[in-house]
Amino acid sequence: MIAIFNFLIFPGFLFACIVGLFACWIDRKISARLQWRVGPPWYQTFIDIVKLTGKEVIVPNGAKVTFLLAPYLGLISIVLVANNLGRAILSPLSSFSGDLIVIIYLLIIPALALIVGASASRNPLASVGASREMKLILAYELPFLLAIIAVIIRNKGALGIGSILINQAFTVSNIFSPSGIISFFIMLFCVQAKLGIAPFDISECDQELMGGTLIEYSGLPLAIYKLTKATMLYTLPIFLIILFLGKDLSFLFISIKYLSILLVIILIKNTNPRLRIDQAMRFFWRIPTVLGIIAIALALFGL
Repeated sequence: MIAIFNFLIFPGFLFACIVGLFACWIDRKISARLQWRVGPPWYQTFIDIVKLTGKEVIVPNGAKVTFLLAPYLGLISIVLVANNLGRAILSPLSSFSGDLIVIIYLLIIPALALIVGASASRNPLASVGASREMKLILAYELPFLLAIIAVIIRNKGALGIGSILINQAFTVSNIFSPSGIISFFIMLFCVQAKLGIAPFDISECDQELMGGTLIEYSGLPLAIYKLTKATMLYTLPIFLIILFLGKDLSFLFISIKYLSILLVIILIKNTNPRLRIDQAMRFFWRIPTVLGIIAIALALFGL
C-alpha cells in the first residue's frame, strides 16, 4: 500500500507532475519576460493539459498500435525515476545497490518512446524528427555516461543513489572538485538535450518540421507527451542535485538548488539558437566527450 502511495502520489506521479508543470510555467514566464512579454498565468500549464485530454484523438491511416502506446511508456519510465530519486532523498538507506544503473536505463526510454511513436505515425515529417532524435541520443548519451562514471569513481565505485548521497553527506558535494565541476557542466548540456529544448530542440523543430515527432499527435496522447516533458523538467534537475549537490538536502536548500539549475536551463534555452543535427553531434562528440574523459582521469587521481 505504501509503495502504491509513493508511486502515485508522493514522491511519484502526482508530485512530480505538479512540480514539473509549475517548472514549465516558470520557464514560460521567464522566457516571456526576456522577450518583453507578460507571459501566461501560473495555472496555464495545468489548463493546457486538461484541455488536451478533452480533445479528439486522431489516429493517422496506417498507424501502428505503438503510436498510441508510446506516450504512456515514456511517462511511466520518468515517473519511476522520479519515485526512486524522491525516495532516495527522503531515506538514502532505502535505495538499493545499483539503482543508478536502472535510472540511467529508464532515462533513455522517453526519447525512445518519442522515436517509436513518431515512426509508427507513418508521417514523413515525423520520420525526419525521429531520425534526428535517434542521432541526438547517439550524440549525448556517451558524454552523459562518462560524467556519471566520473561521479561513480569519485564515490569509491558506489552504484547506488543512496550511497552517493551518504558519501557527500560525510564529505563535500561532488561539485566541489575538479572532476565534479567538469562532470556537472557536461551533464547540464546533456540534460538540455534530453529535455529537447533549445539549442537541442531539433526533433520537433516547429519552423521546419511543424512539430516533427509530435506532428500527428492530438488529444490525450499529446497531453501525455507534454506531461512527460514537464515531469522530466522536475526529474532531471533533481538527478543533478543528487549527483553533484547532495551535501544538504533539506527542503529549503533543495528548493534553492532546484530553482538555480532550472534558471540556468531556461537561460541557456533563451540565449542560444537551435543547432543543426550535425552541429549537435559534433559538439557532443568533441567537447563534452573529451571533457568527460578528463573528468574520469581526474577522478581516478582522487581529484
